Amino acid sequence: MNRVLVTGGAGFIGSAVIRYLMGSTSAAVLNVDKLTYAGNLSSLQVPIDDSHASDANIAESHRYQFLQADIADQAAMVKAVNDFKPDAIMNLAAESHVDRSIDSPNDFIDTNIKGTFILLQVALKYWQSLPEPEKSTFRFHHISTDEVYGSLGDTGLFTEQSSYDPRSPYSASKAASDHLAKAWFHTYSLPVIVTNCSNNYGPYHFPEKLIPLVILNALDEKPLPIYGKGDNVRDWLYVEDHAEALVLAVSKGKCGETYNIGGNNERTNLEVVQAICVHLDELRPRANGQSYSDLIAYVEDRLGHDKRYAIDATKMKSQLGWKPKNDFDSGIKKTVAWYLNNDWWWKPIRSGNYAGERLGVSAKVPK
Repeated sequence: MNRVLVTGGAGFIGSAVIRYLMGSTSAAVLNVDKLTYAGNLSSLQVPIDDSHASDANIAESHRYQFLQADIADQAAMVKAVNDFKPDAIMNLAAESHVDRSIDSPNDFIDTNIKGTFILLQVALKYWQSLPEPEKSTFRFHHISTDEVYGSLGDTGLFTEQSSYDPRSPYSASKAASDHLAKAWFHTYSLPVIVTNCSNNYGPYHFPEKLIPLVILNALDEKPLPIYGKGDNVRDWLYVEDHAEALVLAVSKGKCGETYNIGGNNERTNLEVVQAICVHLDELRPRANGQSYSDLIAYVEDRLGHDKRYAIDATKMKSQLGWKPKNDFDSGIKKTVAWYLNNDWWWKPIRSGNYAGERLGVSAKVPK
């Protein structure tokens, strides 16, 4: 791939993808992002630290461009695609926080469903206009979540053949966008690849999500909230491993296929929080000498909280040769250390966009 258009590139996973593309390939990248509350261009103001480096940081590289635009704005997307002429489009633009989707599902419908539809339409017209061999090598990569599959019991894994059973406004909107992407492949032959991932964590994660929220609450000596009994299980995937897998999938994956990407790191929410406390106790002990685990507070469970997610990533490993470099123990320690050493990134967020307040607790009619 020589030219990659990444939507949502100022977000958590999108910025990791751009950092990987800029650091490990020679591709030119166009970052298209609406810059909602969770979009943060400072996630890309970092050095390029490999042989492709030619500038001080990503944001200043001659290979990088940024366009502030909404994927639901058809005219803006037509212009972006026609001007940049990508070899691949990686669609990571999405509203992604389940709690916010409970309170305000409208944004999730607009971005995740309508935005994906418009992007598919624009990509289809662009792809149909391409000459060979560019037409044969173009790819549209739709990035999604394991939450579309619903909730697992105590055993079993989500595979690419698992039935869709979304339970929240967020997962329902992502399920709809997955179906649209697959329909555009089957109906119009648009060369689409879909990937569904497990829970990501790592550097530059917006602090409304569990792991960064717990780390930063602990540093502020605030309660560490755990929903319900803390026994809900997630499969955790280090974001930089996911970024590598995504680039591999769009480069080597087969059109029309779905690939599940997981870390094979199942942990209960309580186990996740306890692991964070262990590393914080080691790396930055509390002034009172007590463990951060003393701050754990059980709170009312999330509405419709799925019991367990777990991904079978055999297809990614066997067909594309990918496996994660980080297990949960190594990844969570690196994550805690990153937040301790990079308050320049998260302090402005905690003082402005999101101060750690609880979302998604009302069963009233949403906005």
